[in-house]
Amino acid sequence: MTKIKILISSSPKLLSEVIRKLIGLQDDMDIIGEVVDPLKLIMTAREKYADAVLITPLKSNGEPRICRQLLIEHPKLLVVTLGPNSEFAFLYRSALPRLRFRTPSGQIILNLLRGGPIPEAC
Repeated sequence: MTKIKILISSSPKLLSEVIRKLIGLQDDMDIIGEVVDPLKLIMTAREKYADAVLITPLKSNGEPRICRQLLIEHPKLLVVTLGPNSEFAFLYRSALPRLRFRTPSGQIILNLLRGGPIPEAC
């Protein structure tokens, strides 16, 4: 079985640990790297072949630009971002509009990383 390769960019240590544990429990997913610095995220994505990138928390000053840059360089990549209080999530995909999800559960995040089924966006 081919595992979904996930690259994580998370700054709060507690949130990072929760995400690692959630993904680590999935038989079909593997964390291939974890970075904090946005520039290092772009460089790491160039070096590793991730299927999805999870960015937490979403800050209003730059992550959308990073998402666009990642998708330009890796058009098949899924980029999932979480808000600062995990009250919302965004899904970015190449050539498709950004989708917003309110109060995403762990299962919704896992489904987004898997590429579907995608819940109704709000």
